[in-house]
Amino acid sequence: MYILDLHSISPQKTFDNSFFNEGVLQFTGNNYLVQEPSYAELIPRGLLRRMGKAVRIGIGAGMPLIEKQQNIDGIIIGTATGGLDDCIKFLNQIVEYDEGTLTPTNFVQSTPNAIGGHLAMMSKNTDYNNTHMGIGTAFESTLLDAFLLFEEGEASKLLIGNVEENSSHNYNIDEYAGHFKDNEVSSDKLIDSDTKGSVCGESANMFVVSTQKENAICEIADVHQFTYPNNNIEERAVQFLEKNKMNISDIDSLILGFSGDNRSDFWYHDLMNSFPEATVYSFKNLVGEHPTAVGFATWLGANILDGKNMPAETIYKNNNRTPKNILIYNNYLGNQHGFILLKNS
Repeated sequence: MYILDLHSISPQKTFDNSFFNEGVLQFTGNNYLVQEPSYAELIPRGLLRRMGKAVRIGIGAGMPLIEKQQNIDGIIIGTATGGLDDCIKFLNQIVEYDEGTLTPTNFVQSTPNAIGGHLAMMSKNTDYNNTHMGIGTAFESTLLDAFLLFEEGEASKLLIGNVEENSSHNYNIDEYAGHFKDNEVSSDKLIDSDTKGSVCGESANMFVVSTQKENAICEIADVHQFTYPNNNIEERAVQFLEKNKMNISDIDSLILGFSGDNRSDFWYHDLMNSFPEATVYSFKNLVGEHPTAVGFATWLGANILDGKNMPAETIYKNNNRTPKNILIYNNYLGNQHGFILLKNS
């Protein structure tokens, strides 16, 4: 499966690619919010006014690709909750209106598949449309879905991606669960903080993928997801690489999901130590932790293979190797884990 085009809306200025030449934005505290573009030429003003954040950034990342690419055979989105803010508003209206007549806007946008639905309606795409909600493996499930469609000959070009919003409701639920830092830490010190908890982020990353290699940025060679493994992450990685007829020495770059949470970051250190010759990149110091943050890691990896100049803040360990084969490893809260293998096309 080959990436033909990609677009990102994140806490960094990725929507116009100024991220690569203007430097990285620094944050303090537990909230990393997206830098949104102007939607004026993309979304009708009346429609934009009624959109929740998740739907808005999903369309903002997806529609520019749909408008550039022809013959999209389907749309697949990965998200943990979709627009949870609209869902809570709708539930509150049920109480407020005593189960009477409710306004439709919050209901329409309250379901996770609202993002894919809006993209389909705005582009008049009536083909395959699916949303995966596997929390920390939702994006990996999206990739697997695309692989299966291509293998079965049901599609030749797809729009896939992740969308995650950091609303007050998302934040409060995760804060009560103890997911965040007790003390403020700046983003440049996040992944070395070695304390309990991380920070809350959000992003929308979209990709046009195809079975055709022509004009491709890079290849997504394989994906693997698993839950609650034993501590031997290297064994899992070796098995994944062997499946793709590769070994540890073939991987010149790692993208690891260091989040600054010492309850789960040991997984990344263990894997990094197993690939001593690889250059290591980080990404959650840029966009924060969220269930489908690996979508941003995939966007980052594709741009690395495309020869983009990476900001220094993305490089955790530099072994000065030319990137050809990238292994992305991420876990969410130490429970859900996934590998994504990218290759230079």
